Amino acid sequence: MPAPQDIHFLLLPEFSSIGFMSAIEPLRVANRFAGDLYRWHILSADGGPVAASNGITVNAEAAFNDITDARTVFVVSGFEPLAGFTRELGDWLKRLDRAGATLGGIDTGSFILARCGLLAGKRATLHWEAAAAFAEQYPEIETSQELFEIDTRRITCAGGTASIDMMLDLIGREHGAGLAAQVSEQFVLGRIRQRSDHQRLQLAARYGIHNRKLIQVIGVMEQNMEEPLPPDALAASIGVTRRQLERLFCAALQDTPTHFYLGLRLARARELLQQTDMSILAVCVACGFESPSHFSRTYRARFNTSPRQDRSALRNAGPARLAAA
Repeated sequence: MPAPQDIHFLLLPEFSSIGFMSAIEPLRVANRFAGDLYRWHILSADGGPVAASNGITVNAEAAFNDITDARTVFVVSGFEPLAGFTRELGDWLKRLDRAGATLGGIDTGSFILARCGLLAGKRATLHWEAAAAFAEQYPEIETSQELFEIDTRRITCAGGTASIDMMLDLIGREHGAGLAAQVSEQFVLGRIRQRSDHQRLQLAARYGIHNRKLIQVIGVMEQNMEEPLPPDALAASIGVTRRQLERLFCAALQDTPTHFYLGLRLARARELLQQTDMSILAVCVACGFESPSHFSRTYRARFNTSPRQDRSALRNAGPARLAAA
């Protein structure tokens, strides 16, 4: 029997526990059914324990710099991925790449690979909440909304339960679809999701709406944050009058198109403030506000705090506060 495939997981502080465990468990179950196919190894920056974003601590086997011959490495991060980036880490990943290793990112691990220049010419994905920040910071990288991307010696994944789907795909490629299906059934999954499945709920489910034109126009809004479209242009994009558009929003969302659009832009601004080091001016421009003063006033009216104060508070409180906001 061939030697087991070794997979190394580098856990950065505040990493996503569910993204990590969802990657490990399919390997364990595959071994249960088919023998020793995989071995996994946990690394950290210093070889010591690492705390996940939920506070659970995981012991590491070694510091990353102690490993020189890894063939497959996944960087697992979470809320502020670049807070765990160091030049030493970047140099290590580049050495592995030169040696022919396959490098991956789980959840926001794509930020680390991108910071090292290791995603040039590749398609990459990551958790949807960080996707806008990633695209702003690395516009030269093709960013997708897929559950996972498997490219030449690069694998990126949105994290969460998408890690299961990614590993099932890899197991199927290496050991057959039958084994992948067996493993899937152990997790009581109704089906194995393809990489192209959506990360987020569809707009209809997210907002509890069913009108096709309303769903379409919200999609147009989400695609036009930096240069917001005026109400007449939004209405024209779905073939209705401005008055009809206003009636649609009032009936289904008890809101106006302009106010709803503003809420989307402010939510995007909050993501960028929390997940990037973009200046407040750059965030203001990226979210289509005419001036920093207008942005600050509008932001304060929505969140009862200024962008600068909120950036500090959000980072100190972590993702739970953003989710509750």
